Amino acid sequence: MELVADGLKFPEGPIAMSDGSIILVEIARGTLTRVLPDGGTQVIVQLGGGPNGAAMGPDGAIYVCNNGGFTWIEAGDRLIPGDEAGDYSGGRIERVDLATGKVETLYTECDGNPLKGPNDIVFDKEGGMWFTDHGKAHGRLRDRGAVFYAKPDGSSITQMVFPMEAPNGIGLSPDEDFLYVAETPTARLWKFKISAPGQIESQGPFTGECIAGMGGHQYFDSLAVDAEGNICVATIINGGITSISPDGKTVRHIPTEDGLTTNICFGGGDLKTAYICLSSTGQLVKTTWDVAGLPLNFLNT
Repeated sequence: MELVADGLKFPEGPIAMSDGSIILVEIARGTLTRVLPDGGTQVIVQLGGGPNGAAMGPDGAIYVCNNGGFTWIEAGDRLIPGDEAGDYSGGRIERVDLATGKVETLYTECDGNPLKGPNDIVFDKEGGMWFTDHGKAHGRLRDRGAVFYAKPDGSSITQMVFPMEAPNGIGLSPDEDFLYVAETPTARLWKFKISAPGQIESQGPFTGECIAGMGGHQYFDSLAVDAEGNICVATIINGGITSISPDGKTVRHIPTEDGLTTNICFGGGDLKTAYICLSSTGQLVKTTWDVAGLPLNFLNT
């Protein structure tokens, strides 16, 4: 794997732009940052809290899941997120205008329930956003997580799946018939049937299908889907990317050098360049992938 940039403060949420730059969040720095092709960085905007995931919306703006802030543990040269920060500023979905740097808070709650730790986000072809709320840890207590669907104009938000155990990565199948959600502590990948834009087909009290559950000591983080429909899940402890076929029958692991490998996105003209966040060591790396990534809605790569 080739180093693109280092010195980042827990990078996540990478977006591969058509000009060769990567827009990502630095959770510990509280910023939305652009990484240039030469490895240099430019802060687009200071968001504060804990910007955790990002995606380009139908209007060309960047939409950010902000978890409100973590405490941080320094372990040698590595940075590790902990519980809710002492200056926790609340979970929220933010819109960033790239041209002006203006930040707008779109959502802080759903039906009176506050967002606790929005984490990852994906837009469907209709222009709606699916996002996860990872929850927050508070000493011996922890919030239960959920999945939401919302409109980018701030007019509508609906809770679609609850409860989940710290849902993290989220993505859509190539035909957008299925929604994929990765749970962190269980290392399980869930599949939900989409019946209509922003709607999940009801299956009684159990609305999803677990298509993969990893054994041993490892966690799941964010994910991206490739053009063949494989779900590429960033994996913690057993650092790397775990590629899982849509039926869950084929699983392969591509190792990295950071036990806190948190994100993957695809870029380059053929979408075969995988950009991977090695978050605890503050690195963004890239490698050639054997399958092209799935083109994301509203992102001209």
